[in-house]
Amino acid sequence: MFQKGLKDVVAVHTKIASVDGVKGELRYRGVLVGELIASHSFEEVAYYLWHGKMASEDERRKVNEKMMTGRTLPPHIIAIIDAFPRSMPLMDAMRTAVSAYAHTRFNEQTIEDQAITLTAAHPVIIARHYRNQQGKPIVEANPALSHTANYLWMLTGVIPNEVQIEALETYLKLTMEHGLNASTFAARVTISTESDITSAVTSAIGTMKGPLHGGAPSAVIELLEEIKTPENIRPVIEKKMKDGERIMGFGHRIYKTEDPRSILLREKCASMSGKDEWLDLATAAEKEIIALLDIYKPGRKLYTNVEYYAAAIMRSIDMPPALFTPTFSVARIVGWTAHAIEQLSDNTIFRPQSVYIGEWVD
Repeated sequence: MFQKGLKDVVAVHTKIASVDGVKGELRYRGVLVGELIASHSFEEVAYYLWHGKMASEDERRKVNEKMMTGRTLPPHIIAIIDAFPRSMPLMDAMRTAVSAYAHTRFNEQTIEDQAITLTAAHPVIIARHYRNQQGKPIVEANPALSHTANYLWMLTGVIPNEVQIEALETYLKLTMEHGLNASTFAARVTISTESDITSAVTSAIGTMKGPLHGGAPSAVIELLEEIKTPENIRPVIEKKMKDGERIMGFGHRIYKTEDPRSILLREKCASMSGKDEWLDLATAAEKEIIALLDIYKPGRKLYTNVEYYAAAIMRSIDMPPALFTPTFSVARIVGWTAHAIEQLSDNTIFRPQSVYIGEWVD
């Protein structure tokens, strides 16, 4: 059987996550994602994806200590990042810096500890290159802050407020894992050769860099900035629809109903009503756009996807578009590494077939 792009072809049996596009359900290890993230931190959800169980109090303490240690970059990684030209895109810088983790001391760690180290280092790498690009002094990790709070702190040099932390952490927890997407598949293919987890993550970053995978929120920001005020929602959207333009942030390849992640992000944004004008605009625009989609595209069932509210949250915390895809990677590295661990636990190298369709020369 041939399916272009391997669409709908089952390539993996996994216990990590399930995505039901018909029901509109996303589960991490059998638990609905909304139930899981409501009462657990980024670090706790990550541990659950890596190990298949919730961490005990002692395990939480150890993971937090390892995350703190992982935020101190090795000297050779620092030297590499500081040697990058300022013009180097963040995803390129991240891919190159991560690939340099394949060294003796790191490889002596268990694969689970390597996953923790790479996850902890990811925001530090991004923030260091970003600050270098801005010509600003480096902000070192703060041991008193959580993973999410540290990311915002290292980017800006300002202690983030609770609204910012809560909004970003909700997004990060919701996008840690989403089945066998392109970057996760790349990670599993690489690790299936019995390569190392660093190479698997490097492959995943290279895949995430592609605009068809990791770049969608930027287009939603452009849409919201074009709208500017609630009064402009209907005229802007109606013009786009009449001109045949795609409305960014609506529709999903898998979900045939509402994306469960967008529902949870919408609820988070609604709970912050009146605290941020961009979140208020996004909430108002969604209602109007869905009503217009029903009129202009009846029967299409186009709902808000996760990129829509992700963009609103990124904009509300003043995160520039250049940081959107790297920030997506800060979350998804948990899924990449969880899949790498699972792949090695019962490994078979990926080797699909190809069919030659060119000419025969006798």
